[in-house]
Amino acid sequence: MQLFYNPSLAKDTKMLSFDKVESRHIIKVLRKKEGDLLQITNGNGLLFEAVIFEANEKHCLVTITSISEKPKSHPYYLHIAIAPTKLNERFEWFLEKATEIGVDEITPLLCEHSERKVVKSDRLEKILISASKQSLHFHHPKLNELTPFSNFLAQEFKGLKLIAHCDDQDKIPLKQLVKPNERVTILIGPEGDFSLKEIKLALKNAYKSVSLGNSRLRTETAGVVACHSIAFINE
Repeated sequence: MQLFYNPSLAKDTKMLSFDKVESRHIIKVLRKKEGDLLQITNGNGLLFEAVIFEANEKHCLVTITSISEKPKSHPYYLHIAIAPTKLNERFEWFLEKATEIGVDEITPLLCEHSERKVVKSDRLEKILISASKQSLHFHHPKLNELTPFSNFLAQEFKGLKLIAHCDDQDKIPLKQLVKPNERVTILIGPEGDFSLKEIKLALKNAYKSVSLGNSRLRTETAGVVACHSIAFINE
């Protein structure tokens, strides 16, 4: 299946015109023509089947022929709040792999030891879309704006709240805390780790310290390990 993405699609949509970039990809690269069938998702669990009505590389027009609801690929809800890495490509790699494995919400965190204090949300969103299409996911992860650590902790979250860090205090292995079909929010720190002040603040706000293994992991690796561990627990 070649999956396309358009967030504007709704159950009452009858026709859709792709933008210039997507139209050129459909007509010039994939060599689709009038009458060919396309599969499109809105990222909210709906799959639309459509027939190409006008094969124009500047505005490919399709007619919606059927709509079906698709369940999520996983039974849990995972929210990862993670500090962006100094090198953009490492954080982008995390976004791609986390989306492929299964994540529902991502919040870039601004921490005391953060080396990257600005993120380009538009570019990150494109990476999430590409990864969702590649892995045939019909539920697109939610990407939040860069959020200061203390502001994030001030928000209310349902379910299990965890913080993964490298400080030498007692930590519980992730697999011992997480149960199947659970809502989980997990904090992943920057390359310099969370500060002691941040760790104490998280614990004060009912977060639990967890270990992701015996190795000291890079930020992006820790994020992927957390995603995979929770997906494995839910198998």
